[in-house]
Amino acid sequence: MQSFQPFKNAVLLLLAVLMGSAAYASSHREAPLISDDPLADNVDVYAFRTPGEDNMVTLIATYIPMQLPHGGPNWYHFGEDIRYEIHVDNDVATPGDDVTFRFTFTRTNEDESTFFNIRLGKQNLKTTYRLERIMADGTTDVIVENGDVPAPNIGPRSIQSEVGLNQESYEAYSNSTVETTAELITVFAGPVDDPFFVDLGGIFDLGDAPRQNGDPIDGLACFNTNALVLNVPIGALLKEGVGSTPDDILDPDFIIGVWASASRPKVRVLQNDGSKPVVQDNDYVQVSRLGMPLTNEAVIPVGMKDYWNALTPYEELSDVLLDSFFYNPELALYMDDDKFGSAVPAFAPLRIQTASPTVLGNVDFSNEADGLFILKGNAALEGTVLEAGSTYEDFLLPGPKLPRSVDLWPIFHTGVPNARPYQLATGKPVGNPLAAGKPFINNFLPNGGDMLRINLAVPPTDRDSEDFSSLGLIQAAVLGLTDPRFNTTMDLEMIPNMDGFPNGRRLEDDVTRIELQAVSGLVLAAIGLGYNDYDITAETPNLATDMLLGVYSYTTGVETNDEPFRSEFPYLALPHSGKGECSGALQPNAVADFFNAEGLGADAPNVIGVNFPNPFQNQTSIRLRIRETAAVNIDLYDVNGRMLQNLARQTYPSGEHTIPVQVNQLPRGVYFAVVSNGNGRILQSIRMVKSN
Repeated sequence: MQSFQPFKNAVLLLLAVLMGSAAYASSHREAPLISDDPLADNVDVYAFRTPGEDNMVTLIATYIPMQLPHGGPNWYHFGEDIRYEIHVDNDVATPGDDVTFRFTFTRTNEDESTFFNIRLGKQNLKTTYRLERIMADGTTDVIVENGDVPAPNIGPRSIQSEVGLNQESYEAYSNSTVETTAELITVFAGPVDDPFFVDLGGIFDLGDAPRQNGDPIDGLACFNTNALVLNVPIGALLKEGVGSTPDDILDPDFIIGVWASASRPKVRVLQNDGSKPVVQDNDYVQVSRLGMPLTNEAVIPVGMKDYWNALTPYEELSDVLLDSFFYNPELALYMDDDKFGSAVPAFAPLRIQTASPTVLGNVDFSNEADGLFILKGNAALEGTVLEAGSTYEDFLLPGPKLPRSVDLWPIFHTGVPNARPYQLATGKPVGNPLAAGKPFINNFLPNGGDMLRINLAVPPTDRDSEDFSSLGLIQAAVLGLTDPRFNTTMDLEMIPNMDGFPNGRRLEDDVTRIELQAVSGLVLAAIGLGYNDYDITAETPNLATDMLLGVYSYTTGVETNDEPFRSEFPYLALPHSGKGECSGALQPNAVADFFNAEGLGADAPNVIGVNFPNPFQNQTSIRLRIRETAAVNIDLYDVNGRMLQNLARQTYPSGEHTIPVQVNQLPRGVYFAVVSNGNGRILQSIRMVKSN
């Protein structure tokens, strides 16, 4: 068996470095038409094995992007004439969806005498929902008839005071709306903190992520969204006749596809008296959809985005033009020095394999190259899913000049089978990626196009485990290649994070980073198709080349959500309050230059501090801006007011100062850095969130 010790040492060293570093929105305003219809705009879809519940799976669809927490007087809400649906496909032998969960909403004005949204225990407008389950044969049953949607987190007077809703807390109030059905399906519909994290400003400024000048900023920090959350018994989502226990973690009968959509009535008539539009018929048209994150936003070009939104995944598969954007993705042009790589310096670590060395010859995966099609009909493909006559050959090797038909296209359109060559390079002979390797993942469901595919036989990785990683399957591959717990055998094993994106999608998964790394070919490297600088003629070939480590270590600069996720259903963080720290300040961790001539002048505070990154994992730094020389003391406290450590105690000259904070020994949670002057007077309290 080939030795992976050099690769292991190099990657583990890299991991140690990355642990101290900081880490594209999925579908926020991603197409021209839907950006004008935010109530029907799909934002994100998640599907993951429920932590701590062996027989459950959690499905989440979010809608209505970029909600200001102080968005009154008319707050964001689900639309009354919109069908919000979460779709499940579980059987390749049947066309279309096998299970659909449909939410429809109703709003009631409880008090027409006030302009406030909440007053004296009444809401304007109070929202309720109906949840139906629709099976493939058209059978429909009502799961929840009159479920409550919690009001927006307007502020403490509206939620907790006696003149408002008189609730104990917003969290208790929100949790009280959770429904559990007789079939043990748990349901929540309502406002939450947007769980996606990304430097929107950087990414869409022609790929300036990580920012080349300035600190990265989570463009979705402080924004809310509306979520539909279902916790469903796994057996309720499997095709008919499947037993409750999988054969192993690759059992094909446990694979499902998940996507979400929003549909509006085809005909609505506006009224001239200001009343609600009248729906003329029951003919609904899909206006938005989402499966895999970033597809419509970063793969489909602007001229095709509205068209893509109108298709179902099953209709998408027949469109050859849409396929072309995966075979030759635009993003790959900016990762290739022979194309436009030099125009996007932030992507410098991300480079395409243009001469991947194998015993069968060099393979070029750059745009318009032939990729593995150069082996079409070659005897070397025998025993693989690429061999002549294989069920999969036509769509994995459809023709020349379609280089990414073997990795990006199936990841987005079919999932990946447990078959050669889609096995880890562990155990494969040097330079022969087509050989049998370590079985890794099977979420192959070639029915329909873009959707999240997840094998529900794969157990969840403990969120508190040291092995848990937001890099999902990328990190699972690294462990399978380098960790002696897994790389000494070719046996099938449950490797941590095999339940991560793109085998489903967990809330914590850094999908922007993972997908950019995948475009750059990291998945190809995991199965043995190394980068250009991989020397298979060396006495001890080392897969951990400079190119590979550059791709693996790439980060956009934003790696965690702005708020920690909850450990209990519905798992998403509570929505930001209209009276909280995000009210009027969309970037609480950004530092304005208060000391310039156009700033606040002499009235400005002498000392201003902020920490970055925030949230953070193992390390963060406090940045102080001091107008005039001052004695500064900084103490770290937990949420219970206990002082944990002193971070600084000295006199600083005027200017900007960075104070590193070592917090890797602290559990995740909220902490406060209290800044005081030499006389003990508190100047500022900095809220800091440790996410892992």
